[in-house]
Amino acid sequence: MANDWFQFKRFLVRQDRCAMKVGTDGVLLGTWASFEGGLPLLDIGSGTGLVALIAAQRMETAMRNARCDSKFITAVELDADASDQANGNFSDSPWSEFMECVCCDVKNFDSNRKFGTILCNPPYFRNSLRCPDASRNGARHGDSLSFEDLACCVSRLLNPDGLFAVVIPYDAVSTFVRAFALEGLYPVRQTDVCTKSGVFPKRSLLEFSFTPSNLKYNCFTLVDNNGCETDEYVQLVRDFYLKF
Repeated sequence: MANDWFQFKRFLVRQDRCAMKVGTDGVLLGTWASFEGGLPLLDIGSGTGLVALIAAQRMETAMRNARCDSKFITAVELDADASDQANGNFSDSPWSEFMECVCCDVKNFDSNRKFGTILCNPPYFRNSLRCPDASRNGARHGDSLSFEDLACCVSRLLNPDGLFAVVIPYDAVSTFVRAFALEGLYPVRQTDVCTKSGVFPKRSLLEFSFTPSNLKYNCFTLVDNNGCETDEYVQLVRDFYLKF
């Protein structure tokens, strides 16, 4: 059973009210995204608020040096319990003044501004067996937010020169890219993630832009043949995990 909380170096994530707990996917997305699109930032399907909190830590200097009447980081979460918990995690963090979580379906999210950076760890387990927990199903499955729906939302909310970053299953990349191409968004960076040496990638990290360019591609492994975290993985997450 997962703990009711997860302690990072600079913030605590409480997760007893959230269907989906702190996991590697969210940490990878938050630490890998380039943030070159800048502020403000939108986190779609925030859950505990983990990805938004990692973003806040990474963009702390930019937020403290900027002036804005609105929150720099907005999270959108459909589940009311998860949204309340995300707001609590934001309030307890060093960046509470810059963050908010809005409880709504992103398809109905009405914003009076565009976002320089959009992040999403989406409900992407299409055609997989469902578990008995209805809220966990909602967080895992793409029924309520298809790739096409997500692409439409990102296209509507992203700045013309902004960037969208996402983590998805490796075998869903081609379908995902086609859905986003229909909305005029193109992959500019891709990192495939292998859980251990000698196996096929399980996840892909993708970054999209409205401006097509040559794809920057690489692949890395989380754990080597000796069961130790690779240097590349440690370098990515060392500012967040307590063990590094």
